[in-house]
Amino acid sequence: MPKIRVPGQNWKDCVNCNLQTQSKHLEIDNRIFVSRVTVIIPHSNGEVILFRCLSSLQKTKHVRFNTLLVNNASTDRSIPMVLEKFPWVEILHSSVNLGYAGGCNLGIKHSSTPYVALLNNDTEVTPNWLLPLIEVLEKDQTIAGVQPKLLSLSDPTRFDYAGACGGEMDILGYPFARGRIFNTVEKDQGQYDTVSDIFWATGAATVLRRSALEQVGLLDESFFAHMEEIDLNWRLHRAGYRICVVPESIVYHAGGGTLNEAHFRKMVLNHCNSMVMLLKNLSFPSLLWIFPLRVFFEVLTFLVGWAMGMPKRSVAVLVAFWKWMIRLPSVLQARKRAWAIPNRVPESQVFHRMYRGSIVLRYFLCRTKTYHELIKHV
Repeated sequence: MPKIRVPGQNWKDCVNCNLQTQSKHLEIDNRIFVSRVTVIIPHSNGEVILFRCLSSLQKTKHVRFNTLLVNNASTDRSIPMVLEKFPWVEILHSSVNLGYAGGCNLGIKHSSTPYVALLNNDTEVTPNWLLPLIEVLEKDQTIAGVQPKLLSLSDPTRFDYAGACGGEMDILGYPFARGRIFNTVEKDQGQYDTVSDIFWATGAATVLRRSALEQVGLLDESFFAHMEEIDLNWRLHRAGYRICVVPESIVYHAGGGTLNEAHFRKMVLNHCNSMVMLLKNLSFPSLLWIFPLRVFFEVLTFLVGWAMGMPKRSVAVLVAFWKWMIRLPSVLQARKRAWAIPNRVPESQVFHRMYRGSIVLRYFLCRTKTYHELIKHV
């Protein structure tokens, strides 16, 4: 059995990849970064995608960082590959697959840097991806999370589905992004190339402020995968923090490296977790009118899916409701814990950070296909 590296033993000099250097500081533009960020990669199988991810990561410039791979019970040869080819990567084992949320949380708990970067194992980063993200966080303490511009690895001219150029959400809990509304994915033509406030930062590649996480809590592990980053970002907004996209930073995402878009389980998780998120984060008065509307749209999704010959989607909605009911007692407990944290801003201010209409109606009835078209009507 090869020896597994314990988090905190090594650090990686990402400027010249010289693992022997003893220098503790790296000066850039009169600023010093001293291993202030830990890159956490939850991983469950996929030797090739992980090799490509780590190969790109080791080319990162300008910022010193630790790398922690959370092995979510992988059964292939990906872990021996890491031990052989990427000895600077620290590995943390879980005997069971904790999912994305659980894997990230395990990594966060075993790290101590002021910032944590959560990175999917099917991403490939550019050499300058990390510095712009850290700089934005360093300049403004009210910013709790940032994401890069996320482009498709299979078609680098287009945004990636998972987060594009910053996540947004409508009042009913339907997520979309700058550069991607439902299945319409835009080409990247620099149309969103300014640092901007967003509602949620994609879990595929995001950097978070540890002190903010200590205040609002970590990712909700009951989500397992999908929507957990939006739930976390919502809690950060309620605590008075901001979330931003930094387009100068670019990361490529394969998408579906673990669970592809058409996968039945993914559809169930998306529908179920979205309703869980609403129940956790809405005040009781808002819940009384928003949640019934969301249920109406879920029923509509079921009927349209069945009528259009997409029974898998319809069945996914039914299974999602069933799972939501099973989880209801634990969700109510999670809601109680979430609301035990005092809100620093009123809910009305959080709503102002959302799209206060229905993205479903705007997209399917009004044929609004891009974020630029959408904001014209705000």
